[in-house]
Amino acid sequence: MMPGPLLTVTVAESARQGAKAGPLLVVGHGLLEAALVAAIALGIGPFIARQGVVAGISLVGGGFLLWMGATILRDVVKGRVSLDLTAGTKGSNSAASAGVGRLIGLGAGVSLSNPYWSLWWATIGLSYVNVALRWGWGGVAVFFTGHILADLVWYAAVAGVVGGGRRFLGPALYRAVLTVAALFLIGLAGYFILKGLEYWHF
Repeated sequence: MMPGPLLTVTVAESARQGAKAGPLLVVGHGLLEAALVAAIALGIGPFIARQGVVAGISLVGGGFLLWMGATILRDVVKGRVSLDLTAGTKGSNSAASAGVGRLIGLGAGVSLSNPYWSLWWATIGLSYVNVALRWGWGGVAVFFTGHILADLVWYAAVAGVVGGGRRFLGPALYRAVLTVAALFLIGLAGYFILKGLEYWHF
């Protein structure tokens, strides 16, 4: 529930594409987390907690968030965004599939770009996984299912509120929402890059 890249992108994409954005972003996020949880259960936790690895994730992830925020801000400034309340209700199946694939990929990419996501899993998450492993892989599966369902409920709720409120958004307010989201992403990018440089030179 803490503000971060995934929450910011959920707000921005829900304003653009409606409530469907939240669950699809969580699908990408969940696929990435499933792979990471499996890797942690197999012993990769200490590696991703290394300072050099965290520094690399911070720098690369910060660059990704900077690009994403700058792209949204550029599109707003140049008038390339518009409020289309019919988004997702018409168009070819291939176009709809491309939109679904984009959101799933974005969910995974935004999660991977957050160094504190991997660091959390390498420390706190590792403890949870170790407890779950007492019951074998079935325990890990039950733990992960509960964890990802909590994510799904939260982000679907956020997307539902934002997406459902699109009909009350005028063009100016819509652009304002995207601008705030873009600036927040740029701010997070700067923070991650600075932290990455600190880790790199520590």
